[in-house]
Amino acid sequence: MLPLPDDALPIPPDEDEGGDELYEHHRIRADKGQELLRLDKFLLNRLPSTSRTRIQNAIKAEAVQVNDKPAKANYRVKPLDVVTVTLPEPPREFKVVPESMELDIRYEDESLLLVNKPAGMVVHPAFGNWNGTLVNGLAYHLHNLPTGRNGEIRPGLVHRIDKDTSGLLVVGKSEWAMTHLSQQFFHHTIERTYLALVWGIPKEPEGTITGHIGRSLKDRKVQAVYPDGDQGKHAVTHYKVLRTYRHVALLQCNLETGRTHQIRAHMKHIGHPLFSDATYGGDKVLYGQRTGAYKAFVEKAFTLMPRQALHAKSLGFVHPVSGAPMQFEVELPTDFANVLAAWEEYVTEE
Repeated sequence: MLPLPDDALPIPPDEDEGGDELYEHHRIRADKGQELLRLDKFLLNRLPSTSRTRIQNAIKAEAVQVNDKPAKANYRVKPLDVVTVTLPEPPREFKVVPESMELDIRYEDESLLLVNKPAGMVVHPAFGNWNGTLVNGLAYHLHNLPTGRNGEIRPGLVHRIDKDTSGLLVVGKSEWAMTHLSQQFFHHTIERTYLALVWGIPKEPEGTITGHIGRSLKDRKVQAVYPDGDQGKHAVTHYKVLRTYRHVALLQCNLETGRTHQIRAHMKHIGHPLFSDATYGGDKVLYGQRTGAYKAFVEKAFTLMPRQALHAKSLGFVHPVSGAPMQFEVELPTDFANVLAAWEEYVTEE
């Protein structure tokens, strides 16, 4: 077996997290002395930890490209060819304990399911949250998540949302579905719409925020925006003002990329942190008087929604088997609806 070259390693994420999209991306350049070799065999040599099945599925899903063009398994790799591969995340190294829980599943077929995650639920197990996660519930609901062998479970996830963000997640139920969906996320063809309540009124009713996102150098718990691109990863958020409430605004946000805390970091960067977002400074009065009846109203509003005002409203993608366009949308959760109603009443009474 050939040694693994540096450029065959996964492209490193922003320190210890790569973002909300859960896939690996490899870029391999064949050396000058490369003998003609079938693409599938070439990748088996260069990606020794990846199974033949995963490679074959990736090729079928056009998630393997040679010189920026999809290639078949029998393509003969030549010297200096550049091969790129997009794969779902591999199985995690810990065992997931299936747990019986109520999941708000909005759609399910043999290939995938759509689940409406409530705020407060962690998506997958990690340090400090080994139980009670969405993955624990999925492991119980789907007895053979791809792939469940020897107690290891690949949870079917190709993206995630924050613990205190509510809304839609798509889950692949097969290796093929995960590969196909990962490819759509990588090429930014997934349509994702969020609703966000932010402090202040953006100057423009519609806009695009572009700025690299990476770990803050001052606080590793938060993401920072690096407009010059000297750190982090390229990130693009499109927003549109749907409704204003004097001191806050309801926005529709569409993600072009999927970085960790992307909307939260981008909105803070332009001076409009999410309402009630303690991590990014939105849990105090930022616009309007900071005393009297208004302050009391805001504090009450925080109790109605004691988490960031962010909801993953809709998802659109191509079905990995049928090829049909799929579009799903969920309603606002109770806490978000209640806080909007409170602000509506507040501006009406003024």
